[in-house]
Amino acid sequence: MILISKLLDVILHVDKYLGTLLSVVGNWTYLILFFIIFAETGLVFTPFLPGDSLLFGIGAFAAQGYFSLLLILVLLCSAAIIGDSVNYWIGAHVGKRLLAGKHRFIKPEHIEKTRLFYEKHGKKTIILARFVPIVRTFAPFVAGIGRMNYPVFLLYNITGGMLWVSLFILAGYFFGNIPFVQENFGLFIIGIIVVSFLPMVIELGKHLVKKRRKALGENEQTVLEK
Repeated sequence: MILISKLLDVILHVDKYLGTLLSVVGNWTYLILFFIIFAETGLVFTPFLPGDSLLFGIGAFAAQGYFSLLLILVLLCSAAIIGDSVNYWIGAHVGKRLLAGKHRFIKPEHIEKTRLFYEKHGKKTIILARFVPIVRTFAPFVAGIGRMNYPVFLLYNITGGMLWVSLFILAGYFFGNIPFVQENFGLFIIGIIVVSFLPMVIELGKHLVKKRRKALGENEQTVLEK
């Protein structure tokens, strides 16, 4: 619970932690941010890292001159693209073995949510999943397990990675320093998280309704046969 509480605090007050990080390590912050974005997309064990809120906060700090906008965009787009590629190959080489074992952060429900996304959107999932927390960590992993054609995966990976990083950083750059946003930064971040989770919740809801209707239909058929 302490870890979850701390993580929520980091997500909701990412601006405060970014400021502290910059004051302590200076330009090394670029490398740390690269690793965080890489880890969220590239390591199947770290779906909990604050991607959307962090990128938005980085954009706001770039607008204040703490980061070079061009450098941070290139660096973090690269981190997202490399991360997805690494995750793909993890899935391709050891994915089935990892799923067969019991791991704290690889939960069946996460895999199921990702599978539903693939069922609905096909290969476009690699792009769309970038904007959905948790699913974006498992989408390349599942693509690797399914042995999606790698050149095709890479094309969607590059497109999705550049869109995700650029949109959130530029949103922070242009809107993050508006007084209203600064004064209500935590609430604004909650709004970003809620909007990010909506597609996954909607798809899961549709799947559950469809499953329930199918079960009811089968029950009715069984009653009629009797």
